[in-house]
Amino acid sequence: MSFSDSDLKQIESKGLTLRKVQSQIELFVTGLPFSNLVSAATIGDGIIRYTDTEIEHYINVFEGKKNDLCVLKFVPASGAATRMFKFLFQFIKDYDPEAETLNAYINRTKNNNLSMFLVGLEKFPFYYEVMDMLNEKHPNYKALSTGHQALLFVKTMLDEDKLNYGNFPKGLLPFHEYKNKIISTAFEEHLFESALYSSTNATTKLHFTISEKYKDKFKNEFNRIQEKVEKKTGAKFDISFSYQKESTDTIAVTPKNKPFREDDGTLLFRPSGHGALIENLNDLNADIIFIKNIDNVVVYKYKTEVAKYKKLLAGVLLNLQETSFKYMEQLDDEETTEEELIKIAEFLLNKLQVKISPEFEKYKAKYQIEYLREKLNRPIRICGMVKNEGEPGGGPFWVKDESGNVSLQIVESAQINMKNKPQKAILKKSTHFNPVDIVCSVKNYKGEKFDLTDFVDPKTAFITMKTKVGKDLKALELPGLWNGSMSNWNTVFVEVPLITFNSVKTVNDLLKAPHQIKSDA
Repeated sequence: MSFSDSDLKQIESKGLTLRKVQSQIELFVTGLPFSNLVSAATIGDGIIRYTDTEIEHYINVFEGKKNDLCVLKFVPASGAATRMFKFLFQFIKDYDPEAETLNAYINRTKNNNLSMFLVGLEKFPFYYEVMDMLNEKHPNYKALSTGHQALLFVKTMLDEDKLNYGNFPKGLLPFHEYKNKIISTAFEEHLFESALYSSTNATTKLHFTISEKYKDKFKNEFNRIQEKVEKKTGAKFDISFSYQKESTDTIAVTPKNKPFREDDGTLLFRPSGHGALIENLNDLNADIIFIKNIDNVVVYKYKTEVAKYKKLLAGVLLNLQETSFKYMEQLDDEETTEEELIKIAEFLLNKLQVKISPEFEKYKAKYQIEYLREKLNRPIRICGMVKNEGEPGGGPFWVKDESGNVSLQIVESAQINMKNKPQKAILKKSTHFNPVDIVCSVKNYKGEKFDLTDFVDPKTAFITMKTKVGKDLKALELPGLWNGSMSNWNTVFVEVPLITFNSVKTVNDLLKAPHQIKSDA
């Protein structure tokens, strides 16, 4: 496929190479395979459930070591809040209070989300801010019909010349209301939460990946709350930000797999999803990295319980890391005995959940050592898994790759061939889902950082259909950050309670108890 000189300049200006763009187009042409599920990971078969005594032990392991480590929390926070308000944008578009009553509209459209939103209106943390603006701009607001009131309330929230919440970064939306109408954002809640488990030597380090256009908003918010949060937590905060790199954008193609061009003839590149953030994660230097999404927070009352399980995951990680490093050093010794090799293989199988080749025992000692080194010398991630109660999200599965290797993976439903009955049956047997609650080790036994891009499975990318100015196109999303981007990490799944997962996907999620219990700010 030929590209013009101006195409090549555009590719280079984005930090991409012609080879990389051509490989992306090749993926469109060949298509991407579905995940090959072997079985759902369940308690006792891929997911570990710890006793209270074990939980206490691993918490103590982490508490005893953390002040000697560089600990960091990594929070993907680039998304705008638009999707949270999808049903409300539809309401603005569709509803005419002059033509029908509010009840008639709700019954006609069966918009239960709108009904729930309006019933819980006064419980939302932004209620008073919206009402203050409404009363200022519409002094006769209370005299209007219910339909007019509802429409004005929603428009005041979302219109670009009003509060414009739909275009806010999700992390800076009002999430929680405490006593005396004190409002807290998701960004602020992450600071309070992090101080409870990732603070070392009275310093708490957080890194947020954000959209560059919001950088001033985030920095202003931190300046506004810094003194209050540091006073209440007794910790100093070291906050850093990064942006999704242009070099991770992917080329768009037509339905016939030809480069999609803008009206001016230039190539169209698109952001490639949260899998691009593996580059941001790769740029960070820390011994232990917690990963958690921006919208998964709770009011302060529940934070101690949430922190407990973060410490559990970190303690499990440190314990496994210590043993992994010890065994890597043993494998460097040319005098490693057969007994020691068997012990290392058993550790991989029983503790790191790594499937060992049935041919392993037939290998000569030299190749057994090579095999064990390759399996052991990888980044480690401990992933919290929550019982599946109908929430959306990827799940934990045993998956076979194209080479026949079976490993634990977090798989999204879009990666599964729903037309394949056996695969669909495995999906239905899934008992847990992924709340994005991860603790990582990204250095090897010599203290050197891994190049995390070496552990990505490019075949786990996604192809989706989109439109641009009325024209169909195919878009490529890179392997998800906690899916294919970590495909070749050593992975351990640990059951954690539902209280640790309180994601806000729609605005109505803010009505759930963990976002509603009022307590001192």
